[in-house]
Amino acid sequence: MLIHIATHQPQMLASIVQGTPSWVWYLLATLLWLGLSQTLPRQAGLRRVLFMPLALAAFSAWGLLSAFGAEPGGGALAVWLLAAGAAALASLALRGTPPAGVRFDAQALRFHLPGSPVPLLLILAIFLTKYLVGVELALQPALGHDGGFALQVAALYGLFNGLLLARAARLWHLVRRTRPAFA
Repeated sequence: MLIHIATHQPQMLASIVQGTPSWVWYLLATLLWLGLSQTLPRQAGLRRVLFMPLALAAFSAWGLLSAFGAEPGGGALAVWLLAAGAAALASLALRGTPPAGVRFDAQALRFHLPGSPVPLLLILAIFLTKYLVGVELALQPALGHDGGFALQVAALYGLFNGLLLARAARLWHLVRRTRPAFA
């Protein structure tokens, strides 16, 4: 429906944006700040590195449940988990080691991370999925009961979450190599 609106009635897009609650824009600003901070070299503790993918996974699960409720329920959550697992495994199989320049200081329990745009892109992808699904459901409420649509959304969330989880798994592997006590 959004593609149809964008191509045939682009003036409606402004109405959609204006009708978006202000808290959504604050959330977007916060997520942009978080993602942009990832593009710069930085240091981060173990908890912070693991927290972001887990928080975004929770945001995705909330996105599924708020959009589709318990109706497609277990099926959508199962597809989300399967897609996340498959994306994480494929990503780890293609690249099992952290990016060049990543170091772990075992004494301080801190990572030295080069900047990367990948987390920003994945954060925005998750946000846009949530936003666009919300708009589609507002325009076509029947999609909230469409199991096929719910499964597609779940797979998309799973893909993005799996890539973020693979990144965290690479860093966790570095910790285990550096400090076997964490194994």
